[in-house]
Amino acid sequence: MKIRFPVLFLFTVRLVSAAPECCPDGDLFGSGATGGEIVALNELQIRNLGLQTEPANESRFEVALFALGRIEAIPNKQAAVSSRIPGRVVSLSVNPGENVDAGQELLRIESRQPGNPPPVITLTAPIAGTVCEMDVRTGDPVEPDRRLMDVTDLHELVAVAKVFEHQAGLLTPGMQARIRVPAFPKDVFSGELVRLGTEVNRESGTIDAVFRIANPELRLRPGMRAEFSILTSVRESVLSVPRESVLGDGGNLFVYVADYEKPGVFRRVPVATGERNDRRVEIVAGLFPGDEVVTTGGYALQFAGGGSATLKEAMDAAHGHSHGPNGEELEAHAEHHGPDHEHGDEPEGSAVFPFPLAAGVAGVALVVGILIGRVSRRHA
Repeated sequence: MKIRFPVLFLFTVRLVSAAPECCPDGDLFGSGATGGEIVALNELQIRNLGLQTEPANESRFEVALFALGRIEAIPNKQAAVSSRIPGRVVSLSVNPGENVDAGQELLRIESRQPGNPPPVITLTAPIAGTVCEMDVRTGDPVEPDRRLMDVTDLHELVAVAKVFEHQAGLLTPGMQARIRVPAFPKDVFSGELVRLGTEVNRESGTIDAVFRIANPELRLRPGMRAEFSILTSVRESVLSVPRESVLGDGGNLFVYVADYEKPGVFRRVPVATGERNDRRVEIVAGLFPGDEVVTTGGYALQFAGGGSATLKEAMDAAHGHSHGPNGEELEAHAEHHGPDHEHGDEPEGSAVFPFPLAAGVAGVALVVGILIGRVSRRHA
């Protein structure tokens, strides 16, 4: 008999926590989205979490092939600098990384031919470009077979993707690719497939797919790692959402959907997904067109959605540092990270969810009522 009260208390807490007090009529969604966990936020908390939504829609879906590779220089846009006359370097006019014009002086060499002083020849840039490699110093001896430096035109490069052999048949010249490099994670570069490699690498089982890529601002450099999303075909009328909307892993994928009628109410909805590209994910089950899906802030929302976490705990988990009770930045941390990291200016407030408080009050009241009833029966 002693264990009944704790068990009954926990059961009561669970029931009260699961009941959506903000929606007493039980009709949470006008759309077809169905799911379990409900999260209710006020406007201040929504702003602090940075929540943004977007309707799921049926539109053109780009089927993409993913690959990894590197940025490389175009061979016919490179030039080696050397001297036909042996001698010694007496002056250098450029440094690695400098841009030069065609015909610009690069270095001077004192020849070994007789003379007082010995004849000095000037080597100039054969093309306009960037001094990418330089293997010479003042005073170094020079021989005709020695390459002194390379000048490369970087305004146009190639991005070489390593495509698996069984995928090579999907590619044809002229296809487009969206290319990202770790050095500029927020930027997307466009490339056009110009050719496939001449042979397959026997160890990796991949073949080169060469994309020509413009580099007008000279930000890209040969050797940079690259990620490719190669667009192979297009499908019409596909229901999809942004990649950031889909949370979870394996067979436990879900999104958060906003209620049409009750502002600030979000429901966790399990979904089944189909194809993916670098921007969107096909939804094959779980959503209907028009469902308002959370696109930004869902990661923090899932921490708060357990029914016991506060907004502070959700923001702490999502951003890796402490926040105020309504998810606002603490003054010291805001000063450290600057204005770009602010989540809003807000006063102190209460925790996000009314469910745990309501559950606790209801449970305690129930236990106290049972105890009073037992005492009354004994006295009777």
